[in-house]
Amino acid sequence: MTAAASSHPIDQHIRQARVHPAVRAIVIPPCPESLLRLQAIMAEPELDSVALDQLASSDVAMAAALIRLANSPIYGLAHPVQTVGMALTVLGLQPSVELLSAFITRNALMVRSPLLEHFWESSQRRAIACEHIGHQLYSLDPGLGYSFGLFCHVGMPVLVKAVRGYGSTVTEALARKDRTFTQTENANHRTDHAVMGAIVARTWHLPGDVAQAIWLHHDFSCLGEDRFAPTVRHLVALGLLAEYLVNHHDNLAPTREWQEHGEACMQHLDVSEDELNHWIDALHPQFEAVRF
Repeated sequence: MTAAASSHPIDQHIRQARVHPAVRAIVIPPCPESLLRLQAIMAEPELDSVALDQLASSDVAMAAALIRLANSPIYGLAHPVQTVGMALTVLGLQPSVELLSAFITRNALMVRSPLLEHFWESSQRRAIACEHIGHQLYSLDPGLGYSFGLFCHVGMPVLVKAVRGYGSTVTEALARKDRTFTQTENANHRTDHAVMGAIVARTWHLPGDVAQAIWLHHDFSCLGEDRFAPTVRHLVALGLLAEYLVNHHDNLAPTREWQEHGEACMQHLDVSEDELNHWIDALHPQFEAVRF
């Protein structure tokens, strides 16, 4: 994190939350070594295809994930690829980095629970949607959008694994109409998945804007507050648009948050309904290609 990001009040709140009695006992998995290596590759002025090949080839399952995506119908290859190097060429280096990031994150936070049956597919689709929207917004780094989309709900598997009764809380929170999801989480456990997700983001060395946006991603009052950086507010807004796009693909009804705040998020990003409908069609092939 930059000095500016680490001095932001939200970042101070994240540090304070980590030592809160309700959170202190929750084990946050350390940043995986493979993700640290990937972050080091990404920090170089130019992406190194040889280093990416070596990283992906170091894990059979990770290599298989790259090759499987390269051979998916979205790329329409006449002859299937058989090596990581060929997959990197087909996918491109940046998409390969993003797939590896998603794969590593999923495996580091893997929890077997019926509640999380489609969690990682939805997370990667949300990340793809956030990146796509980011490409349409000239003032936003699409890579930040991808990281935010992938990590914004990672607090859930952490809480499912660490907190007794959290699964029942999720069921209750989805059913209640009198308060928000995070209010139910806090009523039952004195913390919520947005807080835990922000802590994971800091622990895993994600950019400060991403950690702050994860902290705020259910607080849409932030859209009109100048004390938050424009990038953070943009991420919060595009996160709700991305969730709408993923839910539409999965044939799920729009959420209460979308009904209450969707229009404000579209206005904040200057996105029209026609654009949103166009993205539904544009993203369909990429969403379909997501398989773990």
